[in-house]
This record gives sequence, structure tokens and C-alpha cells, in this order.
Amino acid sequence: MDQFENSNILERPGLLAKLKLYFLKHPRPPIEDRKQYDLEFANSTSFHGLHNLVGRRSRIRKVLWTSVVLGSVIIVCWQICTRIINYFSWPTTTSVTVQYVENIEFPAVTFCNLNRFQTQAVANLSVVFFLWGIVSAVLHISSIEGSSKIAQDIADFLQLNQNFSIKEFTRNNGFYLNKSTLLRCDFFGKPCYAEEFKHVFTEYGNCFTFNHDGAPAKKKVSLSGRGLSLLFDIKQSEFTDDPSLGFIDAGITFVVHPPKEPPQFDGLGLSTPIGMHAHASIKQLKTIIQEYPWGECNPKLKLKYHPIYNTYGCLQECKARYIGKHCGCLPFLLPGKGRECDLEKLYKCVSPALDDIEILGICSVGRHNSTCPAPCEEIEYPATVTYSTFASKSSIKILSNKLRKSVEYIRNNLVHIDVRYHDLNYKMTQQQKALTTTELLADVGGQLGLFCGASVITIIEILEYFITNLFWICIFMLMKTPENCERSQTTQKHIPYKKEIQEL
Repeated sequence: MDQFENSNILERPGLLAKLKLYFLKHPRPPIEDRKQYDLEFANSTSFHGLHNLVGRRSRIRKVLWTSVVLGSVIIVCWQICTRIINYFSWPTTTSVTVQYVENIEFPAVTFCNLNRFQTQAVANLSVVFFLWGIVSAVLHISSIEGSSKIAQDIADFLQLNQNFSIKEFTRNNGFYLNKSTLLRCDFFGKPCYAEEFKHVFTEYGNCFTFNHDGAPAKKKVSLSGRGLSLLFDIKQSEFTDDPSLGFIDAGITFVVHPPKEPPQFDGLGLSTPIGMHAHASIKQLKTIIQEYPWGECNPKLKLKYHPIYNTYGCLQECKARYIGKHCGCLPFLLPGKGRECDLEKLYKCVSPALDDIEILGICSVGRHNSTCPAPCEEIEYPATVTYSTFASKSSIKILSNKLRKSVEYIRNNLVHIDVRYHDLNYKMTQQQKALTTTELLADVGGQLGLFCGASVITIIEILEYFITNLFWICIFMLMKTPENCERSQTTQKHIPYKKEIQEL
């Protein structure tokens, strides 16, 4: 029964039978015509050298030209492979240009007092410094020491201060900016006032930013050597830090940064001690890097709470997401919308969460596959700071009478800071693709033309030649297949008769 079904299947007119019928009506060209086709292809193709391999030429010349053509093809293949490998290594070049301008935008400058809290507010309250250490640690990953030593003090403090807010405590009892602390402010010959500064929280507590992102008008400078000049009174008797838990210096620290980016003091702050005049000469440096795989940036990354992408802001948002998820609250120094962490959360949850971020590498920086890769465009303001004593013996007497303060007070409390552009130009460091797709195609085309005289048309001719020959081979195989099937079918029919004869 099975043999009968198989024979019916083979006898049915299938695809192979239809193809065979078609090719019988349209037979393939004879061998002479195919040889003539090969000869015409060799003589007419734009691939140089092939016509020297056919015709009535001596064998020596044919062998010589065969070696030349094969050698050229091998060299071209090697050159093309080398260039493709080089292209996929994503090479880059770096160019540095200096652009001179008539006027240049002035950066934002954030100022902080090295002593964070008022003396009367933190007297006999060292636990506040420890709690502030936990809060400020969210801005830059660092270890928090002394937690085991004052654990009991923390517990007692939490019981007595259930509604204590370290944010409001810092705002009300930290450094403040008004006419008494900002004695003089001058920008490009025009006076500026404390009201023009924006209050921000940093690891130094209350800080104030000049020329912030929300300023009414952009500050620009049209002459080098002039800029922002300020005279601070740090009121050293009013502000202090516990030497064991806070800062031991007295003075003003400041950082120069783009107006749309948050101030980053960790390792970048410039400090000016009391009784000194700091001259900060700045330059604008733009850095542009390519996206992956040429560079390490990701142009698709956007920040939720910052107008432009930057690594520091990305780290802040990364830590805010992790702490918000695990603690259900946010330290006020981090961006985001959420309930402020109380003291118990800061001590029992935020501090361990910061350790997890550091140990597990949750918020990584640098490469394209990290949490916060490098920005595609970054503006920096490297500064050169020089100092001189403020003020001279003759001028300090005049200043003493004008400010109605003693010479000793001026020496121990006043800080003079100048922030100015060195030149009206900016330096741009730009990472560029060393080899584009267009350049790769031009290079490959040049190699093909140099060694083989080939072009895109030549490649199409060669493809047409091989496809035609492949088509003839397929025809030959299809014509042979039905014959093999018929032979196998005839063989299967004779097998039972052979078995019967053997049995008889």
C-alpha cells in the first residue's frame, strides 16, 4: 500500500516536472554559445587585464597576464579588508581650535563660606555636624566616620527633635548674604547686589550663585581683564564649624561653572583665605566628543531636573532614584519631587544606601555603557588663581575708616575676590571621526581603480556574469533531477519481482 502511494506522489506533475517542461520548450544554449559568451565577457568587461587571458596568444603571455590579474585581485582584496577593519575600529582625530570673539558670555560663580553654621545655633550640638555629614555625602560618595561613636547621641537627639528639619535649620542658621556680608559687588563697572544672587544648597550649606540660569539677562564681557569683583565679610565670630567634624579653615570657597549646570565643589572649589585678595583668571574650554562607538557619549540621554545633560547632574539624579526607591524619601540636596528624609531616615536608611551605591557601583561614570557617560558637549572654566595680601598698610587705614571697622577686623574677616577672563576667546577641543562612510567608499573605489581599473559598473558586470553561469548550472541540475527520480522509481518497481524469483 505504501509503495502504491509513493508511486502516485512521484507520478503527480510537481514543480520539477513543470520546470523540466519549461526548459524543454526553452532549451539552454549549446556549449559553443556559452564559450562565446565567456569570450565576449572577457573582451568587453571594464575589468582591466581579462582580455589578455583569452584569444590566440602564447602560453607564456597568458601565464604572465594570469599572474598579473590574480596578483592585482589579491592586493585589492587585502587593501579593502585592511580599510574595512580600520573603519570598524572606529578611529577618531582630535582638533584644537581657538575662536576669538568680540564679547563672551560670563559663567556662573557660586560662593560659600567655609564655616557653615552660626555659632549660637550649633553650640553644644555636635550631632548636627554629623547629620550634615550624612546629608552632604549624597553629593559626592564618601565614607561617613564616627557613626558608632555617637549612635546614642543620635538616638537621644531624635527623641527630643521629632520635627527637626536639617534643611530649614541650615537655611535659617547657615551663612547668609546681605549688605553686611557682601560689602561690595561690581560687574564690569556696574554695581551688583545680594538680591541678584541665587541661594543653593551644597555640601558647604548655604551658598549663593551669581549669574544663575534664571537671571534676568545674560552677563557678557567685551574686554579682557574685567569681570566680577566682590568683597565679602565672613563674620568669623558668628560662623564656626566643629574642628573635629567640620572645616577648620576660614574664608570663602567658590567654583566657576556654566549657568545651566549645578555647582560642583568636590575637588573643584577654589578657596580664598581671610585677609587675602584672590585674582582668578579664567578661560572657556569647550569639549565635543563623538557618540558611541567613536566616542563614549550618548546624545539621547536627557536629565529630568537639569536643563542640559552633565555627568554631575546625572549622578545626582541616579542617587536620588536609588535612595527614593529604597528609603521612600529624598535628601533635600538631591533633585526630585518627594518627601524630605527625616533624621531617622537619614541615619538608618540613607547612610547605608550610600554605602550600597559605592560598593555595588550602582551609579557609574565614564564609558558609554555606564550609568552616567561623558556628555557630548561640555563647557569648563579652568582658572589660574593668584593671591595678594588684602589690603596694603596705607590703603587698609582708608578702608578701615570707610567701613568703620578696625584694621584687625579687616585682616580676620574680609575676603576680596576678582573673577575675570584672561582673553576674549574660547578654546574648542573637538573629537572627530577619522574615517567616514563616504571616505571609506572613496578609498575602496580608489584601490579598485588603481589595481583593477574597476568601478561599480564593473562589479555589476561581474555579478551578471556569475549569476548567468549559476543560472545555467541550476538548469542542468533541474534537468537531471527528474531523470534520477524516474530511475529510482523503476528500480523500486523491479525489487518485488526480484524477491519473488529468489523465493521460487
